[in-house]
Amino acid sequence: MDRLETLLLFTRIVDTGSFSRAAAMLDIPRATATKAIQDLETRLGVRLLERTTRQVRPTHDGAEYYERCVLVLTELDDADASLRHLASSPRGRLRVDMHGTHATRIVLPSIPAFHARYPDIELVVSSGDRLVDLVREGVDCVIRAGNLRDSALVARRLADMPQVLCASPDYLASMGTPLVPDDLARHRMVKFFASSGNIDYPLTLLVDGEERNFDCDGWMSVNDAENYVQCGLLGCGIVQLPRFHIEHDLQAGRLVEILPEWQSPVMPLSVLYPDRRLLAPRVRVFVEWVVGLYAEAFGPARHPADAR
Repeated sequence: MDRLETLLLFTRIVDTGSFSRAAAMLDIPRATATKAIQDLETRLGVRLLERTTRQVRPTHDGAEYYERCVLVLTELDDADASLRHLASSPRGRLRVDMHGTHATRIVLPSIPAFHARYPDIELVVSSGDRLVDLVREGVDCVIRAGNLRDSALVARRLADMPQVLCASPDYLASMGTPLVPDDLARHRMVKFFASSGNIDYPLTLLVDGEERNFDCDGWMSVNDAENYVQCGLLGCGIVQLPRFHIEHDLQAGRLVEILPEWQSPVMPLSVLYPDRRLLAPRVRVFVEWVVGLYAEAFGPARHPADAR
């Protein structure tokens, strides 16, 4: 038994006047209780209990020790109670980083409901596409799109976002409209690269049930999703991105879907946070809330389970 368990056992013995009743209350064998008290007395170098055939009573030193044990256990119970209250009514500053489109179109429109439910959480939202060092920058969790690299963080899948391949009417009038995937070889694309390295993302389509990458030429490269959309609108080349991001542009005719007969792979979206075993209540409730939020917007993710 550890020290706190032994202290609890000792107070139960004094309260009940019996080794057997105290052991039963704590669901341990009587022999274990006897050995634990013997070890405690040996460690302290004093006799704590007087044992008779009818009753167990504390010695003078045992009575003083009992009073101190009660204080220690009471403080521990108070500390546990305060954390249980915190878990049911989380509070404190919560720092979240996400792409601006997800903030403005998905998360922030519903944030008043989150605040009404958790009024003691202070939200700090930053936006960007770069990889965030959660520990160094004090960020509690991030929402990121794409296939994630190996990480010490927990990744919870939020959504599988349908993508679309599209271009502006001016671009298609100048370069022609691709009719089959192999036509992409004579087209230009707006290139998108990762902020953390020289990684260019190709156009990708499902052809005969398999993903095929198409590395088109292009004279414009960006590392920000909003700039990527803007370049597509300006006719700089073909772009591929989640449909929800440019649905209004498609409906207004500012962008035109191309090769609709060939499906684009879905874009996975995840929320990343530190080890779940150390997860603060304010982070836990936000993660669960945002999982539900994206399920309403995109349907349940195909791989909703946590992954390392």
